[in-house]
Amino acid sequence: MPADVWPQPVLDLLSAGGDRPAFEDGPVVTTASEMAGLIRRIAAGLRSSGAGPGVGVTLDLPVTAPAFAATMAAFAVGARVSGWRADLSSAQLSGSLVVDSTRLASLAVRPDDGLPLVAAGRAEDPARIIWTSGSTGTPKGVVQTYAAMSASWAPYPDRWPPAIAELATRMQRYLVFGSLASQVMLEYGILALVAGGTLVVAPRPVFPDALVEHRATASVITVGKLHQLIRDQRSQPVDLRHLRALMVSGSPLAPGRLAEALDVLGPVLFHGYGQTETSMIAMVPPTEMMTDPATLATVGRPAVEVSLRDGEIYVRTPAQAASYWQDPAESAEVFVDGWVRTRDLGELDADGYLRLLGRSRDVIIVNAQLIHAGVVERALVSDAAIAEAYVVGESDEMTGEAVHAFVVPASGRTPDPDLLRKLVAVQVGDLAVPRTVTVIDRVPLAASGKPDKSQLRQLR
Repeated sequence: MPADVWPQPVLDLLSAGGDRPAFEDGPVVTTASEMAGLIRRIAAGLRSSGAGPGVGVTLDLPVTAPAFAATMAAFAVGARVSGWRADLSSAQLSGSLVVDSTRLASLAVRPDDGLPLVAAGRAEDPARIIWTSGSTGTPKGVVQTYAAMSASWAPYPDRWPPAIAELATRMQRYLVFGSLASQVMLEYGILALVAGGTLVVAPRPVFPDALVEHRATASVITVGKLHQLIRDQRSQPVDLRHLRALMVSGSPLAPGRLAEALDVLGPVLFHGYGQTETSMIAMVPPTEMMTDPATLATVGRPAVEVSLRDGEIYVRTPAQAASYWQDPAESAEVFVDGWVRTRDLGELDADGYLRLLGRSRDVIIVNAQLIHAGVVERALVSDAAIAEAYVVGESDEMTGEAVHAFVVPASGRTPDPDLLRKLVAVQVGDLAVPRTVTVIDRVPLAASGKPDKSQLRQLR
């Protein structure tokens, strides 16, 4: 257990930060010292409301400076912190103190005693629950303890992996949006603050407009939104010379598309791989991709322990989650003997770079044989006429399920369905050959920004 309990490094950083801008929300700029005072006041209010070690605090807040302060304050008092979701059950909320904008306003007006705030979290207590949709659509709570959060690399420059150290130099104005309960949004937000940057609110995170309007130097972007940004920059380019880092998240990016993104946007792409349960697993920075094109087909060298078991990626790191909230069966399946089972398929090349091969569960069963969707999608995008490819399975009377493909053409190219089927047959096998190949302009996206395969099925 590190000497500093989470979030003590952040509290100390802000307390010593003076007038440097920490948070920018339109014309309102909150300095580091102002943020530290706000955290102290809210922490005092939370304690008076009964929050403390072992007590749940659920934050129903937009992305604002007070919301960031409330997040840090809830951690500082040692509470079990989570973000609000409308589909959470009373059992999942488990008697949490819900802090919305009205309650936060009352907490924030308490007097500030100016005394140093000491983090009160207990090592083995849950520090936060990050709610994900889960494979069935039922919210699944990823539990991370105070010991795990205290072992994170984000607030400690001496723990930064090489790719993160390079990224940190580009985080002067980090665009924040969506929810501070997001693993990625909060973790890279802390990185930006430690690197001397400012968190900049984007109320409408539409790219490239938000990047231009807020003069962002760094942001997180999903693969689907990146494809759209590239398309928009080709047809109606805007000035993005200030942009220095885009962290690609959500799903793997095909090497051809990654090369195109670097060509269109410049050396700003950080292609990473991680999960809510593990945080970042690997990342390849633009400097490596520009100097060694072979790394385009990878997600970089792992920054954590990785074990490949029958091709499936298992990860171990001191900062990993411990379990799923109130779900012992799923916990037992994923958290195995100190390792996290990612349920992703991968391989390590001779230089130690990790290559993703698909999801172990993203499968189509054809004649009782498992066909991994990711393998078929990679075969399809090996054709120069294809910019993006997605496959789904649908019921079939003869084979149980059949493979159906959806492809987005590369600029100025016309896909040949017969050639695509031959590519899949050669690279994967006859059972994986798509029954249909549908050409689409762009892939539909879910609310998360990831490709929505349920909507794809309706386009056939």
